[in-house]
Amino acid sequence: MSGIMQMLLGSVVSAAPNYVVATFTSSGTWTAPSGVTEVEYLVVAGGGGGGFIGAGGGAGGFRTGTGLSVTAGTDYAITVGAGGAAATGTGTTASGRGSAGASSVFSTITSAGGGGGGSYTGTYVSATTDGGPGGSGGGGGVSAAPAVGQPGGAGNTPSVSPSQGNNGGGGAYGAPYYGAGGGGGASAVGANGTVNTGGNGGNGTASSISGSSVTYAGGGGGGLETGGPASSGGTGGGGAGSGTTTGTAGTANTGGGGGGG
Repeated sequence: MSGIMQMLLGSVVSAAPNYVVATFTSSGTWTAPSGVTEVEYLVVAGGGGGGFIGAGGGAGGFRTGTGLSVTAGTDYAITVGAGGAAATGTGTTASGRGSAGASSVFSTITSAGGGGGGSYTGTYVSATTDGGPGGSGGGGGVSAAPAVGQPGGAGNTPSVSPSQGNNGGGGAYGAPYYGAGGGGGASAVGANGTVNTGGNGGNGTASSISGSSVTYAGGGGGGLETGGPASSGGTGGGGAGSGTTTGTAGTANTGGGGGGG
């Protein structure tokens, strides 16, 4: 569920431009080569962690564009955000919502980490049960008091244009399965949970910057309180949610959110 940073470097050493892809899956430093004055970029942040008896984590922010100015010979710090940790708990008492993912940064471009998925609580606590905001928002959990589902977190937080992600889905409190919401993805909101299933994670967005089409930044699927069918993570690395075991982690270096468990 960690992020990634990629650049397509345009070189002016010949009449027909040559292109090189630089990919970072961990933080480091990139020095702009001689003759390179602008780049195409893809910056994806770390996905959010899934909730405890709870919701899917939101995907990391997905930002891409062309014509970003750079200065040849200049060093640029690269930050690749880590995925957020899943929430933990004992019995039906959660430690909190899933942790938010960390931001990824290149030059003036910052992609925000995905929001954490909300966790089940006997008593409603917004910082635990609601989905967290982020590049894409975490799904909302469920609460026994009051006996209602809670809202998903806001995506595209902080706001940028074009949008870096979408909202998480809301939870649904009710028998038989008490489904939590799916985390938002780069191209779609997370699905709401229902009384029969956790919400699926929102789908991610494809990019061909590496030379082949790869989908990034899918939201994690929502979990269930009392068993029931697994939910799907969004395309682009989102982890599946579960009602019987630990949710599936998001796929490394895609920015996918973790599934709720």
